[in-house]
Amino acid sequence: MPNRFKDHFSAVAGNYAAFRPTYPPALFAWLASVVPAHQLAWDCATGSGQAAEGLAAYFDKVLASDASAAQIGAAVPHRGIDYRVAPAEHSGLAARSVDLLTVAQALHWFDLPAFYREARRVLKPGGVLAVWTYGVQHVEGHADGGDAVDGKAADALLQHFYRDTVGPFWPPERTHVESAYRTLDFPFAELAAPPLAMTADWTLAQLLGYVGSWSATARFIAHHGRDPLPALAAALAAVWGQPQQTRRIRWPLAVRAARL
Repeated sequence: MPNRFKDHFSAVAGNYAAFRPTYPPALFAWLASVVPAHQLAWDCATGSGQAAEGLAAYFDKVLASDASAAQIGAAVPHRGIDYRVAPAEHSGLAARSVDLLTVAQALHWFDLPAFYREARRVLKPGGVLAVWTYGVQHVEGHADGGDAVDGKAADALLQHFYRDTVGPFWPPERTHVESAYRTLDFPFAELAAPPLAMTADWTLAQLLGYVGSWSATARFIAHHGRDPLPALAAALAAVWGQPQQTRRIRWPLAVRAARL
């Protein structure tokens, strides 16, 4: 039986759209360089459209789909992007119509055999399937190159919150993210992707907004009836510096891609 769609994100769709980090421009430039044409890209499980916006600079049209209507509802309209609610395994796209198929931070939720059948059906000959995931974030020093010791202290607090406070509330599929998708079946001859990372220079409020968008945080609140963020905010404030001071946040980005 196919896996039923597991909607972990409708409850945090607004925060997800507001606080998710953006993907590096180098990722989209590389993707555009390895496909034979630039007529149509399908961004599957687009969420609120973070990857779709990056693709729109290179493709005539981007179809951005997600099984969550709440996520699609939170997306910012873009004239080059057609948003629709659809499951990964049944896109509604014509056969051999897609130049590039992307999945950002979502492959671990899919019924993989069914999705790969759909990928083979919709991709043009020579079209590319590219999936990626970003791992656990780390807090570094001030964005202006300041104090790295405080960065280490802030990072230790964030790692404790991630693994111990809300750790029990991450779904089992989260282990695939932490393994950089090497634990997922990807039965294709892979293209060599360049080394990439995501970075953001965030204030403490922005970091807390991001942590509030985690599905594990929402499940912690639902289970315990209380919000764990105020305690984290107080602990981070003691080592952060001025509230409006920004710190560099870094996520490792792992890409797996293949020409079908």
